[in-house]
Amino acid sequence: MTPSTSGDDARSNPDPRALLHDAGLRATQPRQAVLTWLRGHPHSTAEQVAGAIRYELGSVSTQAVYDVLHACTTAGLLRRIEPAGHPARFETRTADNHHHLVCRGCGRTEDVDCVQGVAPCLTPSSTAGYVLEEAEVVFWGLCPQCRSETSESPDHSHHHEEECS
Repeated sequence: MTPSTSGDDARSNPDPRALLHDAGLRATQPRQAVLTWLRGHPHSTAEQVAGAIRYELGSVSTQAVYDVLHACTTAGLLRRIEPAGHPARFETRTADNHHHLVCRGCGRTEDVDCVQGVAPCLTPSSTAGYVLEEAEVVFWGLCPQCRSETSESPDHSHHHEEECS
């Protein structure tokens, strides 16, 4: 099992304007900026996205960024992942079946390609009448940085989520 190096979906990086138009959304500056930034910074939190977009565009409210993330997620342009105990993260890789590695220490998240390839890649012992669409798997552990910090110091309280993101 190796992490995927691809941060994008299978749509081969079309222009954000075209993606938004095809999804029936207006191609506003904040929407284009969010899609472009997330392409290079997958698994970012809303706060990280807001900070980056504010730096790029100037005055953009946090609520406006949340609205963009919601609209783009609803339209299928972004995928929202919610690792337990960590803030939601967003990525542009939406057109395939993949999973995630999440660091218990800092929340750093990496893509892991699904071994089976097609959704759902796992089959439960019973479907209880459901039509299965996907299986969402999260692998938990410690990233290399947290692992080295753990071996250097028994006190982990100094390590913050932003350090590995």
